[in-house]
Amino acid sequence: MGIRTMLTMAVCAATALTGGVAVAAPGGAHTGTAGGTAGTTVREDFNGDGYQDVVVAASNAPVGGQPYAGYITVAYGSAQGLSTAHTTTIDQSTPGVPGDVGEGHSFGFRMIPADLDHDGLTDLALYTSEPVPEMNNFGSVIILWGRTGGLSGQGAVRIPGPATNDIGNNVIAGDFNGDGDADLMMAHGWGDGDLEQRSVLYGPFSRAGEPAREQRVTMFTSDNYMSNPAVGDFNGDGIDDLCTFFSYEEHAEGGSLWLGTSQGLSTTSTRLPSGSSPTVGDFDNDGKDDLAVRVVPNGIYEDFPTDPGTVKIYYGSASGPSTTRTRVITQDTAGVPGVGEKGDQFGARLGAGDVDGDGYDDLAVGVPFEALGSKAGAGAVVLLKGGPGGLSGTGAKSFHQDTAGVPGVAEAGDHFGGSVRLLDVNKDGKADLTAGAPDENLEAIADGGAVWSLRGTSTGLTTTGSLAFNPVDLGTLVKQARFGSNVAGDNGAGLYSY
Repeated sequence: MGIRTMLTMAVCAATALTGGVAVAAPGGAHTGTAGGTAGTTVREDFNGDGYQDVVVAASNAPVGGQPYAGYITVAYGSAQGLSTAHTTTIDQSTPGVPGDVGEGHSFGFRMIPADLDHDGLTDLALYTSEPVPEMNNFGSVIILWGRTGGLSGQGAVRIPGPATNDIGNNVIAGDFNGDGDADLMMAHGWGDGDLEQRSVLYGPFSRAGEPAREQRVTMFTSDNYMSNPAVGDFNGDGIDDLCTFFSYEEHAEGGSLWLGTSQGLSTTSTRLPSGSSPTVGDFDNDGKDDLAVRVVPNGIYEDFPTDPGTVKIYYGSASGPSTTRTRVITQDTAGVPGVGEKGDQFGARLGAGDVDGDGYDDLAVGVPFEALGSKAGAGAVVLLKGGPGGLSGTGAKSFHQDTAGVPGVAEAGDHFGGSVRLLDVNKDGKADLTAGAPDENLEAIADGGAVWSLRGTSTGLTTTGSLAFNPVDLGTLVKQARFGSNVAGDNGAGLYSY
């Protein structure tokens, strides 16, 4: 299986890294990802049955003969966890979904779960990299509305945008004014003189996709590219804050913290260090969200492919993510399985959630280029435990396809851990791991991809009862689908490789 180059910054203007809405597990334990909603219980429950659901993208899949058109599959939670028998697949040929299947649309490349219309059901906002002639712009955000029967194309809408350009880049959800309604931050059209702006679209959204109001915020210079936004309540005031990160060509250009207020997102920011693949969780259970990022090696994105990988945690404080109370973790940290080696890319994907139900969020760390013996790039996921002092290597465990009880067999270039997400899919108060291997071979078909589900227990993740599923199991398109390249609410699709 060949390793493709997927520099996410260069896919297209549409391929900003992801965000999502944090969820609260039963019993009130806060769990987070690249996004969060302060002071409310937001579940990724698209059909309202009380179980959290997982949406898996195959954004590279050729659909209707169109390469890189993409599709998504919703796997619904239940008392038994996920099941291939309870899934729905949606693409732009699904009745009701706006637009048409097209080359390069990458349907599902970025997926944001949030209750946008405040009806108690989670909706799904999808960025698609498509030209929209009737809107005279490029890119769109499509909303699939949550329904008791599950997600479908019924009533789906595009978020309206101005007839300019650039709709949907950097889209992420949060509650930036603390009113209990989910808001979206995203590119929402630009023209001469406002290249540096992003919009906050405040909820609730109408079923036509219209926000209650819009706020334009100047966030960066026209020389920079924004990627990797993250949302969480970093200062513990009950209102979501926004972290944004920037680059110029291959150079990391630092980040910014934008505090949420009762009037909305602040229009001024404070400086943050650079970071990639951000995720958010309360790892020390102090009521303030913490920010975990992958460190950009030498400040150069082009050094990612040879990077052993470093994760850095900025703990929440009264002023936001602290730059003095931090923690650095690598595979050479005491207790962390494995050894930091060239190109492992420890931290290429990150996901937060309370796996053992002790009230402290844990961190799933994707290591998609980890070698297992002679199997280069087979990949693994390392689970770091949260506790009173935050994250550490103590009690960390590694999981991969050669771990006893995990379905399948590790192969070179599978890239297990190419996506990670921690969600409680069986409603037992403990987050379960969803992990993707987007380059898994399926029946001699390269790059079909697959996803695994491992259950959380009071002692951590277990392989007992673990499940794997792929496009063959689902009866969907297989060839070059890269199924599992990302899941809803994680921090983006694409891997940095040779």
